[in-house]
Amino acid sequence: MSFLSDTLARVKPSPTIAVTTKAAELKAAGKDVIGLGAGEPDFDTPQNIKDAAVAAIAAGKTKYTAVDGIPELKQAICAKLKRDNNLDYTPAQVSVGTGGKQILYNALMATLNPGDEVVIPAPFWVSYPDMVLLAGGEPVIAEASSQTAYKLTADQLEAAITPKTKWLIFNSPSNPTGAAYSWDELKALTDVLLRHPHVWVMTDDMYEHLVYDDFKFCTPAEVEPQLYDRTLTVNGVSKAYAMTGWRIGYAAGPVPLIKAMGKIQSQSTSNPCTISQWAAVEALNGPQDFIQDNNAIFQRRRDLVVSMLNAAEGVTCPTPEGAFYVYPSVAGCIGKTSAGGAKIVDDEAFATALLEETGVAVVFGAAFGLSPCFRVSYATSDAALTEACTRIQTFCAGLS
Repeated sequence: MSFLSDTLARVKPSPTIAVTTKAAELKAAGKDVIGLGAGEPDFDTPQNIKDAAVAAIAAGKTKYTAVDGIPELKQAICAKLKRDNNLDYTPAQVSVGTGGKQILYNALMATLNPGDEVVIPAPFWVSYPDMVLLAGGEPVIAEASSQTAYKLTADQLEAAITPKTKWLIFNSPSNPTGAAYSWDELKALTDVLLRHPHVWVMTDDMYEHLVYDDFKFCTPAEVEPQLYDRTLTVNGVSKAYAMTGWRIGYAAGPVPLIKAMGKIQSQSTSNPCTISQWAAVEALNGPQDFIQDNNAIFQRRRDLVVSMLNAAEGVTCPTPEGAFYVYPSVAGCIGKTSAGGAKIVDDEAFATALLEETGVAVVFGAAFGLSPCFRVSYATSDAALTEACTRIQTFCAGLS
């Protein structure tokens, strides 16, 4: 009999964290490594937000808080959802957790029974299927191809839903592709969901503010108000506000679900960091103009990376609408051999050889449920991106 839980056999460690760790190890060993695997902005947290945290410490706001968030933060979240998404929520409908990942996990733990199915469009964030498995559910992968710009169609969603379906996890703009759904594209999906009243929607809006080329963000309950009572709208401060390490995520939804999520949090982590909560209040209530300044930098980087990757032999890179990722296909590289003698049998072999031979760290597409591709995070300097893409071009040119 194993000492460890059988549940652990259902899940695997995060591939994105594994790539970042491997890159750090190689860099520490003296290798010239450019890491393009990290999913966090390279910008510093804005000064007003840091000042709010310092002020909270000075004021002695360092004690436990309510399990799922201070009233001031819940009010700020309600104001944000009304301001940005035209959604009306009360503080009783809001839960604050230690990052968006905990919020998603709490919701799944609070609702899934053995055999319950969760539809997850692919490519997907690596943690979605494993969180479903940990909660006892069954992930149902609905594959969205490059032919549809990595976006799920209404027909694909319809085909994935069964009587056992409990949730659709919906992420736009997407990690890993950067693909974002327009109002009409999302309305086609919500029309399907209206025909299946047993299916709830868990939206991951973490990259909401990181959109380019005049793209207009929208979220399911905003597009289709009839879904309001079976939607959990999830967001956080990590990406747009460059607060990844502060660990604050939040969700708004029906009161019974929010209470159930709070019950789970009360017996796991309890309240999120008090200081981080006060910082998040300032993030949501304070000046927002820096977001557009940062987005202009991200858009320039996106265009640089897309252009250079499309110039690499065997690589095809779509232009995404949001986030800070691109998801190029390496279909033209499969079956070849690298200059270092590595057989490129799949995208994992491509990423491994790329790291070992050029020092460029990317995450292979199979980790996100769709091959043969890889993910690049362009949340780093123009100089690093230019050098990394040049190395990728050289690597691809050396394939034979």
